[in-house]
Amino acid sequence: MAVALSSGTSLSSVLFSSVKFRYSLRHRPIVASLHCNHPHRLSASSKSNRQKEGVGHKKQSKDERPARGNVVEPQPSSSKSFGIQRKNKDLMFDSKDQQVEPSDLQDSAFLNAVVKVYCTHTAPDYSLPWQKQRQYTSTGSAFMIGDRKLLTNAHCVEHDTQVKVKKRGDDSKYVAKVLARGVDCDIALLSVESEEFWRDVEPLRFGRLPHLQDSVTVVGYPLGGDTISVTKGVVSRIEVTSYAHGSSDLLGIQIDAAINPGNSGGPAFNDQGECIGVAFQVFRSEEAENIGYVIPTTVVSHFLTDYEKNGRYTGFPCLGVLIQKLENPALRAWLKVQSNEGVLVRRVEPTSDANNVLKEGDVIVSFDDVRVGCEGTVPFRSNERIAFHFLISQKFAGDTAELGIIRAGTLMKAKIVLNSRVHLVPYHIDESQPSYLIIAGLVFTPLSEPLIEEECEDSIGLKLLARARYSLARFKGEQIVILSQVLANEVNIGYEDMSNQQVVKFNGTRIKNIHHLAHLIDCKSLPPLSIVHSFSLTICLEVSPLLFSCSACEDRYLHFEFEDSYVAVLEREAVAAASSSILRDYGIPFERSSDLLKPFVDALEGDQPADQEFGDSPVSNFEIGPDGLLWA
Repeated sequence: MAVALSSGTSLSSVLFSSVKFRYSLRHRPIVASLHCNHPHRLSASSKSNRQKEGVGHKKQSKDERPARGNVVEPQPSSSKSFGIQRKNKDLMFDSKDQQVEPSDLQDSAFLNAVVKVYCTHTAPDYSLPWQKQRQYTSTGSAFMIGDRKLLTNAHCVEHDTQVKVKKRGDDSKYVAKVLARGVDCDIALLSVESEEFWRDVEPLRFGRLPHLQDSVTVVGYPLGGDTISVTKGVVSRIEVTSYAHGSSDLLGIQIDAAINPGNSGGPAFNDQGECIGVAFQVFRSEEAENIGYVIPTTVVSHFLTDYEKNGRYTGFPCLGVLIQKLENPALRAWLKVQSNEGVLVRRVEPTSDANNVLKEGDVIVSFDDVRVGCEGTVPFRSNERIAFHFLISQKFAGDTAELGIIRAGTLMKAKIVLNSRVHLVPYHIDESQPSYLIIAGLVFTPLSEPLIEEECEDSIGLKLLARARYSLARFKGEQIVILSQVLANEVNIGYEDMSNQQVVKFNGTRIKNIHHLAHLIDCKSLPPLSIVHSFSLTICLEVSPLLFSCSACEDRYLHFEFEDSYVAVLEREAVAAASSSILRDYGIPFERSSDLLKPFVDALEGDQPADQEFGDSPVSNFEIGPDGLLWA
């Protein structure tokens, strides 16, 4: 989404200004989310860095073959209350359907359902997690669907503090509310309470997944003016695509119609005037041009059905395995795979249900009775093939899938529950503010991709960066807790230069996450537990005397062990005495984030796993070099 460029603001800085994908670009083309145009967010000195860091990567297209065996048909839109048709024979359209002639486009009623979005954003400051960054504004596109709802892109309303919409030909803006935000699929659901806003308008109708060379019309409010804009093109490709904002791989439609900043969240129409998807990103490379991407209605339907079913958005599930293609005959023979099919399991995520069923060395040959080819593809529609994990994206969190696997030459069936992926280092922070804990000026916070981007990879350190890129979560809720910085005070003399170091133990206990660290410190502090406010206001919390009956609670010192065997020790009484003055001197309201005030629930009972070790392969598809490996 975009507003008109201010003087001195280049187009490239707008394209990359708020892309949330964070990886290096070595020898890879660029996929950039068409985010809102907010010229106040980046200074001129930071433009080049953002171009290198804030982008996604487009993967190589998969080879297409004639379909064999069971054919996968994309699940049609299924949320009736939002104006999407349910799965039935009516989903197939007659070639004689009434088409919208170009001469009638100006007067077409469906254009009135496309609105302009005005959003004010206030993003967290991950380096100083107790505060937020300066707010900025942006504009984009959205469109009306059934049940008085609007659809737009998630990146259009990211970190929103105020959202307003304006209809075509209207000079009034109406306040909108974000009901759901799907980061992985880059879709957001909005509502407007005003009755006047919905007067004399009709929601859009959703159409089927288009075919190659079908005409497509993109409508929205891109840069270059304030009125509605219409561009035309054709469908160039349909395949599993890298979603830059969500760092995910889902079905996408590639088109050659012009898509510019500000088109994000706007609809794409077929010749029947039906919405076939949502414009959301472009592909930029010196070797390519006119490549834009649209979120298809199958993904939109999944998002809406998920929201209706659960009352909130839960996300797309994953299988939780790293797979390798089996194109080499010798490799298939060594694995005792007789046919030219299947993918090899190379790694299994400990937090997935697949960890209880699959083993490294298993070969997956089918998914819900659909045969998986040796290139990791499955039949798609009549004469196409598509990436295997498209089948996974058709499921919902909690659904069960039946896998056909070959283990040591024996064919067997196994059922696996699919759930959302657990990230050790998250790509996005769901809460409004990142978690933090300040003890005697030592600022602790979980490691996240936004923090890595804000701090820059060089300051994070190679070992911590490698841990973020190659380590998997061993249990749900696990975090890498780091000492972000030290707020200098006489109580922490000698530790002032410490920064971005992982803390692994506190008083001999291995740390599971930042909530666990807060719990351990509270247990080993002087009762009653106090949350200190910087303006001499103290909030006292009731603590059970049992917490202080153990001998560990009588420790005089707070002992922190960091990566690389570094140790920091603080005297308990000195910490309590200095806390309020440190917060006051640095203008910090509270010593911890609000989420750490809740009771700690131990997600891992009993013995803890051994120290986190690096894996042999990256935890994200965007970091994997050879095309033969892929996370499902």
